[in-house]
Amino acid sequence: MSGSERGAGRAPRPKRADARRNEEVLLDSAAAVFVASGVEAPIRDIAAEAGVGTATIYRHFPTRADLIVAVYRHQVEALAETGPSLLATSATPYAALAQWIDLFVDFVVTKQGLASVLQSDDPCFDPLHSYFVERLVPVCTELLDAAADAGEIHSGMDAYELMRGVGGLCAGAGTHHRYDARRLVKILVAGLRRSP
Repeated sequence: MSGSERGAGRAPRPKRADARRNEEVLLDSAAAVFVASGVEAPIRDIAAEAGVGTATIYRHFPTRADLIVAVYRHQVEALAETGPSLLATSATPYAALAQWIDLFVDFVVTKQGLASVLQSDDPCFDPLHSYFVERLVPVCTELLDAAADAGEIHSGMDAYELMRGVGGLCAGAGTHHRYDARRLVKILVAGLRRSP
């Protein structure tokens, strides 16, 4: 039996802390370059942003699609983990919700360049929308429920519907200099508040 056959049933070993940090630097750098220059930006630009050689990028992410998927998942995970943290540290559940929605706006606006890639024929991108929904809708639901339980917003708000609404408002970002998606989303979130 070969080593690969023996290891086939085992879970992959977790990455060392320094390896995880290095990968996070690569993903954060790639995200910054994607926002500035689009997902077709040269790999050398991402490597320069991360302070590594291009070979390091290719060692971690052999194809551009691998890198795009990893950046997307990394940012979804960061946003998912932020929700409970905001609930624990914010003055009120509504304040936590408003802060999280603000971060969600950043996420959506920076993903506009990914839209065409995510809708491409490459099957590696197919699971990303489901992943996004499965990870983020429960977080938004938790924030909405906490704010409703505290009497700060109307109860019965649907997280998916709210997130779609925010996404719709963000779709116009960058198309006109007078269009301020963040301001419009703040108005939407303020509209959730219960009247005193």
